[in-house]
Amino acid sequence: MAVFITFEGVDGAGKGTQIRLLLEYLQEKGANYIFTREPGGTPLAERIREILLDPAHAGMSVITEALLFAAQRADHTAGVIRPALDAGRNVICDRYVDSSIVYQALAGGLPHEFVAGINEMATGGLKPHRTIVLDISPEVARSRRGVNGPDRIEQKDEAYHEQVRDGYLELARAQPRRYKIVDASRPVEEVQAQIRMLVDEIMPRR
Repeated sequence: MAVFITFEGVDGAGKGTQIRLLLEYLQEKGANYIFTREPGGTPLAERIREILLDPAHAGMSVITEALLFAAQRADHTAGVIRPALDAGRNVICDRYVDSSIVYQALAGGLPHEFVAGINEMATGGLKPHRTIVLDISPEVARSRRGVNGPDRIEQKDEAYHEQVRDGYLELARAQPRRYKIVDASRPVEEVQAQIRMLVDEIMPRR
């Protein structure tokens, strides 16, 4: 059976670097997988991504944000994730439903039931087999962000990003079998070694 593995964490936690290193490892092993991301993953979802992350839309309400995330997720799940899993391909995804639960509900203030409900409809209830949460303080994460300037969500204040971090830790405490916390403040090689172990123990052997 193919597995669905997602990566989560505050902006600047190092997901991009760690996922790139993991994909190199999986390619070397000859693993049967695809990589995708959210927001995005399909032409329509990528267009929605541009709207969601554009700093020009700084005044976007949290409910608009939640609905747009759910819309792109519906297209992405139906068009990319489910077909891959049905074909026996493992899926590695940069963010998924947990991002909405944390960013729009636990940190953004929307009712948890509302955000969970619209995403249940958007995904047909599809949940990852494993979610790797890269944990790091927002202060350190901010110093690691790219040189292109913060996107609309990265521009939010420190208190918001601290709530995001707390939200992920709360989810992990509630469901320790699915969520695996990885201390992302350590050297890149140490973080990657733990990620590979967490992936190897769940990904089916060829």
